[in-house]
Amino acid sequence: MKAEGIDVVSFAAGEPDFNTPEPICEAAISALRAGFTKYTPSAGIKDLKEAIVAKLQRENNVRVTPEQVVVSCGAKHSIYNSMQVLLDPGDEVILIAPYWMTYAEQVRLAGGQPVVVHTSADADFVPTYDQLREAVSPRTKAIILNTPSNPSGAVLPRETLKEIAMLALRHGFWIVADEIYERLVYGAEHQSVAALGSDIAEQTITVGGVSKTYSMTGWRIGFAAAPLPVAKAMSNFQDQVTSNPTSFAQKGAVAAFNMDASSVEAMRAEFEARRDLIAGLLREIPRVKVPVPKGAFYIMPDFSAYLGGKYPTDLDLATYLLEEAKVATVPGSVFEGPGHLRLSYAASRADIQRGVARIAEALAKLTA
Repeated sequence: MKAEGIDVVSFAAGEPDFNTPEPICEAAISALRAGFTKYTPSAGIKDLKEAIVAKLQRENNVRVTPEQVVVSCGAKHSIYNSMQVLLDPGDEVILIAPYWMTYAEQVRLAGGQPVVVHTSADADFVPTYDQLREAVSPRTKAIILNTPSNPSGAVLPRETLKEIAMLALRHGFWIVADEIYERLVYGAEHQSVAALGSDIAEQTITVGGVSKTYSMTGWRIGFAAAPLPVAKAMSNFQDQVTSNPTSFAQKGAVAAFNMDASSVEAMRAEFEARRDLIAGLLREIPRVKVPVPKGAFYIMPDFSAYLGGKYPTDLDLATYLLEEAKVATVPGSVFEGPGHLRLSYAASRADIQRGVARIAEALAKLTA
């Protein structure tokens, strides 16, 4: 539609709308000019692994050695590696819905079976202990946690993470902690699971990267920090699939992890302001429930009151908003969050105002 010249306001983006900070770009450019364009060790270059180790200790209170770090082509790649080395056919992996749909597909690609724990907007998309306990079976091999969350923006409280850790220790399953949005939190604290204790650290794979914090989505650099036997298995597996992440992108990532934390504060603060703006505007629309996200850059309102008749599902409603209002959203059912729509506020404040106004006008027509 945009290619046809149609004015579409998109709330579908899953990446920051800021440029990569200049020092990171310069580090990669310098690497290119220096001829750093050959193969590297499959699990990543030494200075990047050391930078990740330092970052984890400094920011997350997670202590690992460079040998426990595997650098991959994005956090998604790291999670795929973890599923491939952990799962046998029929193993179960617990997912907390709404969840990023890639998780379920990666579990299935490894022969596993997703077991979904459903949450609600009324509970801020946080599961209860009883829900989690009931999802555990003798076949449970892992749980994938994403906090802050895509698509809901939920941040799991420390107490919930401690309950999950207790279940993992009791039943002997792994925690795969996708912490890619860790620096984008608003009035909440990000807690790394592996920092809860040395015992749970031995059953946790911490996944991170540079995509969201440093606006480097296209650079494709992520990492996993895991107990040594798992890290070695992931490294060996990756060696047979992609080999190393891009050489000069790794040099850019070294610069990113070594940057002062304040260098990304302006972006985080702008996302918080946009969150406040979009939440306030959405709450002015009658019958739309708007849980306020505490992290990432997504908001997931409940539009169930507008479903029915010609538009019985959230997919139908998203299509209607695209065609009628020229606003792009993502149906919640994609994430097992039916009745919701995911809106990304990785958009300008002007677009947020225009887009929500269009949504309000289009929804008013449904009740006229």
